[in-house]
Amino acid sequence: MRSEPTIEVVGPEGAAVVLEIVRAAFADREPLDPPTDALAETEETIAARLAAGAGLVARIDGRPVASVLLDAEPDGRTVHLRRFGLTPEARGQGLAVALVREALHAATTLGDGRAERAMVFAREELPRTARFWRQQGFAEVGRTAPYVELARALPRRIEVPTPEDMQALATRIAGVVGAGDVLVLSGDLGAGKTTFTQGLGAALQVRGAITSPTFVISRVHPSLVGGPDLVHVDAYRLGGAAELDDLDLDTDLDRAVTVVEWGEGLAEDLADSPLEIRITRAVGADGDAADTGDNDPRTVELDPLGRRWLGVDLIG
Repeated sequence: MRSEPTIEVVGPEGAAVVLEIVRAAFADREPLDPPTDALAETEETIAARLAAGAGLVARIDGRPVASVLLDAEPDGRTVHLRRFGLTPEARGQGLAVALVREALHAATTLGDGRAERAMVFAREELPRTARFWRQQGFAEVGRTAPYVELARALPRRIEVPTPEDMQALATRIAGVVGAGDVLVLSGDLGAGKTTFTQGLGAALQVRGAITSPTFVISRVHPSLVGGPDLVHVDAYRLGGAAELDDLDLDTDLDRAVTVVEWGEGLAEDLADSPLEIRITRAVGADGDAADTGDNDPRTVELDPLGRRWLGVDLIG
């Protein structure tokens, strides 16, 4: 039985391994005109890229099977994902998605933490490649033949020590969201999803107490100040995206900020650019949520998908 893949950050010392993966990943692809320049890489050119930026290597049972290079532009605000590739044996196992997610988080550490967005280039002749990147939250921002240029804002992880800090984070998010935005919240029971939504509702100044919508799947909280309404949805008991469609939320989306708890994997199609918010509690040595008494810290991951969030400062 195969073990779970591992993903590690590598520097110039990993150039030979990365080159091996690049050659295996790109050699069996259909011929392109002009040919892909990935196959012109050498151990020296890979090492130079790694010295200037960083790289990730994924392994299965110790064997290197996937890699990506991270190159930061001189101003440090944009990081390019280059030479992204999987060997034939690693394809179709979900590893590509996992590698993208790790690469995006690694990108936030480049450029002295100034990085704001990631970019990729997909060949125009390979629409499936561009579709894959769109599924990872990238949006087309330009074309320079033979390439499609795609970009997305980088995810952020924030430590949130207290419920008050959670509501303060929600207040900051309320300052940048507007009508038509969809926030998809995920996290275990008691993670703080409703606490976040309460802070958001207070900052948006909407009517009505915001509670966990356990018995009413969807609630509309009208604005008291002429701003967007807040639509609060609990997708916990929904059987799938079809049942979410049955709620007929489309009538409210354009004039409301919509928050969907338990919505990951269900609610992303409600908007072209959803903001995914994942909340996790501190974990103890046994793998369960740690009992930390009054101090019950959370980690919040803000994952902005699509064009909408390019250039938007979510954390202030």
